[in-house]
Amino acid sequence: MKYRSNRRPYGLSKTCPSHVSDQTITPLNDTKHLLVSAFMDQRVKGFDIRIIAIFRRDSIKPLHCHFCCEGFSSITTPAKIVQHSDNFGFPFGTTDVMCPIPENCNATHVTLLPQPESEIASKQIWLPIRNRKTNMDEKEKLQFNFTVCISNLFGDYNNVLQFAQALEMYRLLGVGRVVIYNTSCGPELDRLLQIYSQDGFLEIVQWPIHQHLIPSTGWLFSAHGGDVHYFGQLATLNECIYRSMERSRYVLLNDIDEIIMPYQHDNLMSMMNMLEEQHPNAGVFIIENHFFPKKPFEGDKPGPLPQWRGVPGFNIMEHIYREEPDRTKYLPNKLIVKPRAVEQTSVHEVLKQFKETFKVPFEVCRIINCRMVYPKSDLEKLRVDTRLWDFSDDLLTNVMKMLRRARLLSSEPEGRQIG
Repeated sequence: MKYRSNRRPYGLSKTCPSHVSDQTITPLNDTKHLLVSAFMDQRVKGFDIRIIAIFRRDSIKPLHCHFCCEGFSSITTPAKIVQHSDNFGFPFGTTDVMCPIPENCNATHVTLLPQPESEIASKQIWLPIRNRKTNMDEKEKLQFNFTVCISNLFGDYNNVLQFAQALEMYRLLGVGRVVIYNTSCGPELDRLLQIYSQDGFLEIVQWPIHQHLIPSTGWLFSAHGGDVHYFGQLATLNECIYRSMERSRYVLLNDIDEIIMPYQHDNLMSMMNMLEEQHPNAGVFIIENHFFPKKPFEGDKPGPLPQWRGVPGFNIMEHIYREEPDRTKYLPNKLIVKPRAVEQTSVHEVLKQFKETFKVPFEVCRIINCRMVYPKSDLEKLRVDTRLWDFSDDLLTNVMKMLRRARLLSSEPEGRQIG
């Protein structure tokens, strides 16, 4: 159904809107809900706009969409509220608000109202609509082959060395942009973030979820409490997919301590070209998770470079012992997706999609998950896996360059490289 609109109601200025949100989290007036971003999305019949939000699940009431149409305000249209199925028991959950645009409305901004044609429209804060259609050629719109979505930095996270190594490893594998949602981080890491941001490789989305809700540091409400799962991780992952939809061919959904690593190809593009040829109907690629826990090096194994000793964090190049996953149990896999093939995602699986799913064999690609935890398996069952060392020369050179630019290196002379 199309809704006709050609008027400017309620005294809104001709150049509406008057109050546009410049925040990444915007409270919706007179509700307990939070709005994140609005995107043009016409893949679901009957709807044009998808607003990604975090709603209080027990207080959802009907809402109405109100648009700014390039200088005048529209009539309202009824919103469809769709809660994501994964909420892990928390009171607040990721929610999509779907809106149809009225006829003859070139919508630039949207807001939500509790009543149709409400007189409080002038008090609402508007969201800009992202991913608005242009006449650009599809290839021109895709700036990047790969975008990595990282969520979330919190608790004054300050693992500078691992962060720099992960970003430089992504770059060597062919990633063009990393998006990270930052609630809080340590001062040294903040200096490094600014360098990467200035270069255009890193996009920092400020994520002050703690100013609006009590975020949980765990994934399950019954065990960890709080208002929302893991600092709003589900909302940020979905927001990042839509943020990347018109500019990136693929999106990688993984954590900062995880590297999605091809084992039969030198880079991600070569691997995906092969997978696309073999599985042309797939839009979601599941990557198996492999833990590389902390285990002391033996005497002849290389250690950290001397000038890294004062850098906060740990050296992922020392994590060469891999635990074999127990495939009889649930494995927390991660994902490579075509963003236009995904409607809703969770952390380890896609919830709604428009294409097929393919689980990539671990011998083709696996996650190198480096954590400062001790092995769960007996030491003799760990397997040596030095895939990271195949990139060591370029990786160490690039990491040194970025740490030096951020003024994070000690004054000690350069030590030997791993190789």
